[in-house]
Amino acid sequence: MSVWQQLVGQEPAVEILSAAAAGDGMTHSWLFTGPPGSGRTVAARAFAAALQCESRTGCGDCVHCRTVMAGTHGDVRFVEPEGLSISVADMRSLVQTAARRPSTGRWQIVIIADADRLTEGASNALLKAVEEPPERTVFLLCAPSDHPEDVMVTIRSRCRAVNLRTPPPDAIARVLVERDGIDEERARWAASVCGGHVGRARRLATDEAARSRRADVLRIPVGLRRPDDVFAFADLLITAAEADAVAESAKRDEVEESELRVAMGGEGTGRGTAGAKRAAEAAVNQLRKRQKSRATRTQRDTIDLALVDLANFYRDVLVFPTGATLTHPDHEEQIKEAASRWSPESTLRRLEAVLECREALNLNVKPRIAVEAMVSALAKG
Repeated sequence: MSVWQQLVGQEPAVEILSAAAAGDGMTHSWLFTGPPGSGRTVAARAFAAALQCESRTGCGDCVHCRTVMAGTHGDVRFVEPEGLSISVADMRSLVQTAARRPSTGRWQIVIIADADRLTEGASNALLKAVEEPPERTVFLLCAPSDHPEDVMVTIRSRCRAVNLRTPPPDAIARVLVERDGIDEERARWAASVCGGHVGRARRLATDEAARSRRADVLRIPVGLRRPDDVFAFADLLITAAEADAVAESAKRDEVEESELRVAMGGEGTGRGTAGAKRAAEAAVNQLRKRQKSRATRTQRDTIDLALVDLANFYRDVLVFPTGATLTHPDHEEQIKEAASRWSPESTLRRLEAVLECREALNLNVKPRIAVEAMVSALAKG
């Protein structure tokens, strides 16, 4: 199975990347942009595999393709912020490592999953490497857009851009059926309501809890009838996000802590182990701080997904009279009811309240405060 088959509905991008891997238009710095769920990091990883591939095609069968896609290739580093940003210290360390010559592959490749989370200092550290890259090093940056708020202009100008599009529902449904073995009817439903987000479609199709959370979120617009509903629905959003963060982090945190103790000798017994145990405890405490930061990010990302669902509901209400395609076709009756009760101006104010809440979260406003203010605005209309 070719590595390019991991990309759903991205034929133009695959054509550009496969040609570059074969030597046509290759450069040292690339910027992958596109809406959430379009597969930015999947595209970057597939391109990295094709660059290391023995045949330069991304065959999916050679040892380089398999290890890159599995995340275990010695010359491919995947950087994903565990907290809310990527620090300058982390980036400087990464740039130094990336300057080494490849050990087993053709290239030394660095994939930065959320380049929009680079701090100013980290961006400046990366810029120096991008301006004068080592001969056998490639930087693959992923960000929502090439807007200056997402990627520093000076970095963007030195990258070749690859813009990914929102995958069509038919392509998403097909990959859910063929690759993941999901029932066709459920796959089509998940593809129709995921907003073009392939990962979310898979989760909705396979996770009952995810379907339940989405249903709870979409009860909010037409369920706000009494003053106390404001706090009830705000609490529902926050509690669901916290539960999701805990569920996603708990098992991973435990494994990381256990592996770190073993690596540091903290599980040893007998004479001479006291120093190792103290060093292990200090390292574990640092790890727990990073895990806490990662859990905070997961919670905010979960809330953001819920806000996207809400925003799409209000968008559906606005366009319903025009007969446009709905992003929540399975809630057509509720959308029709809301369109008949609310004026376009009122609906637009509600939509703006959701977007303002997303912006507040990006500015690190406490989630509960931002969500309660949003739900209060939704109730007022």
